[in-house]
Amino acid sequence: MPRDHVDAVVDEWRARLPDVVGPPMELGERIHRLAGRLQEVVRTETAAAGRTPAEFDVLSALRRVGPPHALKPSELASGLLLTSGGISNVLRRLQQDGLIERAADPDDARVAWVRLSERGVPAAEKIVRAVTAAQARLFTPAPAALVASAADGLREVLIALGDTAKEDD
Repeated sequence: MPRDHVDAVVDEWRARLPDVVGPPMELGERIHRLAGRLQEVVRTETAAAGRTPAEFDVLSALRRVGPPHALKPSELASGLLLTSGGISNVLRRLQQDGLIERAADPDDARVAWVRLSERGVPAAEKIVRAVTAAQARLFTPAPAALVASAADGLREVLIALGDTAKEDD
């Protein structure tokens, strides 16, 4: 059976600290390595579109929720694991570029909504299509059934770790 980079890392740890080696370490190392490959795809595609990965995440989240493509900044920040300062900077750039609009909630003046602008909807779709196509290209060498099985297995791991969707998601 072919060996991957993680196999070599695990062998090195097995020689130095054998008690740290096991499926949790191997899974963590492989996920970390795969995440790096996926992040590179996102960085490349977002840079080609003149956006940052964080801007892509916001545009993608807003497009995903459907019309009127609106969320509260706090929902965006928590869903994307960004700080309030980080989300503010991203929203400012997207608003300056005319891709999002901010609007006060008519029922609660303390709440502001962020929504894709008329220009933002096709821009979000374009970048989401570019990133997902690049992700698909990354996985092309692996059999589709293997990729699907890995996705299912990782879903089960995440659920077991408590990473579950809210009922209204």
